[in-house]
Amino acid sequence: MEIKWEKSRYSTDAEGSNCLEVSAGEGDEILLRESDDPNVVIRTTRAKLQVFLDSARDGQWDKYGTNA
Repeated sequence: MEIKWEKSRYSTDAEGSNCLEVSAGEGDEILLRESDDPNVVIRTTRAKLQVFLDSARDGQWDKYGTNA
């Protein structure tokens, strides 16, 4: 199966720019990787990713951001 990676529309192709890429795996699997280290792939499920995204929207992870 060929993996088709997507990145955020907020990502740029500028040198030194790192972005998170996502792809649908088999079944319920979601794949994540960083563009600067594409050989490391995190595998999760749609449900677990949704919980993380919801908590990020609620600000739970703001202390880890660049504005912290």
